[in-house]
Amino acid sequence: MSHSTVPRSKAEATKPVEEPAASGDAAGPPDAPPRRKRGKQGERGKLSLRLRYRRDRVLLLMTLPAVAVVLVFNYLPILGNVVAFQDYDPYISDNGVVSILNSPLVGLENFQRIMEDSAFWNALKNTLVLFFLQLVLFFPIPVLLALLINSVIRPRVRAVAQAILYLPHFFSWVLVIAVFQQLFGGAGIFSQLLRQNGHDGLEVMTNPDTFVFLLTAQSVWKDAGWGIIVFLAALASVSPDLYEAAAMDGAGRWRRMWHVTLPALRPVIALLLVLRVGDALTVGFEQILLQRDAVGPGASEVLDTFVWWNGVRNQDFGYAAAAGLIKGVVSLGLVLAANKVAHLMGEQGVYKK
Repeated sequence: MSHSTVPRSKAEATKPVEEPAASGDAAGPPDAPPRRKRGKQGERGKLSLRLRYRRDRVLLLMTLPAVAVVLVFNYLPILGNVVAFQDYDPYISDNGVVSILNSPLVGLENFQRIMEDSAFWNALKNTLVLFFLQLVLFFPIPVLLALLINSVIRPRVRAVAQAILYLPHFFSWVLVIAVFQQLFGGAGIFSQLLRQNGHDGLEVMTNPDTFVFLLTAQSVWKDAGWGIIVFLAALASVSPDLYEAAAMDGAGRWRRMWHVTLPALRPVIALLLVLRVGDALTVGFEQILLQRDAVGPGASEVLDTFVWWNGVRNQDFGYAAAAGLIKGVVSLGLVLAANKVAHLMGEQGVYKK
């Protein structure tokens, strides 16, 4: 076969040979940008609102009752905060809406009264002290108990311990306080034992100096079991392969707990901590109200009982609504701040960024 002896130019000699397009690719102009394959996520993100409604209409219908309950019982009553700016008189009419519309506006007078009321500041101080004490003493206990129960090898023993710890969560505060009264009251079991041995009886239930510790102990006994359920559910999602790999690397029980178990619990701990900070100004209305007379309002008055006492007992609804509105705004700010801290720590918190 003869070959052509015609010399090629330098540009032609150095020009790379273009390979033919692969089979299945659409032919197009050489300068056209390559086509980007769209995955399922991209196609799903570009669905129209009508198509997404048709796809999720069953789920939307299932959530309608819950949404209606939240709107009626949580968001609709927010409109009643207007009484914080009124001299509200509920006896103007049998209809509450008519009473609100006919009550005179007083502007920020109720808020000015709150700023000058020493009882409000005392209630705020008691609320914050009780919150920080429960955050330090009460919040870590469910985590420790969950780790302890999770380390039990026998499932039957683990189930019995979990049931015993969770049972007080179903008790009412009346029953919880009655149990503590029978144990630590002036005529309780421990006081009787001390008197029989020549000692003075206990003054726990009526001592204002130790009242915050009493409230914390009651909260731990009643609600620690609920926190255990949450943390045990988080521990159940940890893969056993992680523990086996850590054990093969020479990690002992404490090292495995520190490097495997606690990192698995960190998202749940961050979420519950954010929610707990949001409830910083809500520290147990019924629990404290039932024991208010035993220790006096100076030691037991918190923001919730302050609002109840001024609104329900003293019939000063505008003043109580102003105090409750301040509490709500501050609680919202605490939730947003705690959630921002959770984001800075790399956790999701209540909502994503």
